[in-house]
Amino acid sequence: MAVASPARGVGGLLRDWRQRRRLSQLDLAVEAEVSARHLSFVETGRARPSRELLLHLGEHLDVPLRERNALLLAAGYAPVYPETPLDAAATDLGAREVEAILRAIEAGLPV
Repeated sequence: MAVASPARGVGGLLRDWRQRRRLSQLDLAVEAEVSARHLSFVETGRARPSRELLLHLGEHLDVPLRERNALLLAAGYAPVYPETPLDAAATDLGAREVEAILRAIEAGLPV
């Protein structure tokens, strides 16, 4: 998970994602139906974004859920999207099922 440094903050993270998507502030503002001035103020740290605005912009920028949590944390909000560790029981069960299918294929059994 990308963790914002205090110097960069949520505005820097938003700017990074906007630039990765090759959008200008105006393009994103129009697409997300927010004020270009407010978006500029959020990116420069002159305005504090609401939780809803961060989620809205994250959706329009197609930011991965884990990184949307990072945006929320950088702005001082609690994460919204749950994270499941790779060693969780559900993941282990899925891995065992995949292994069983692969063994069946290797043995020439119908799957």
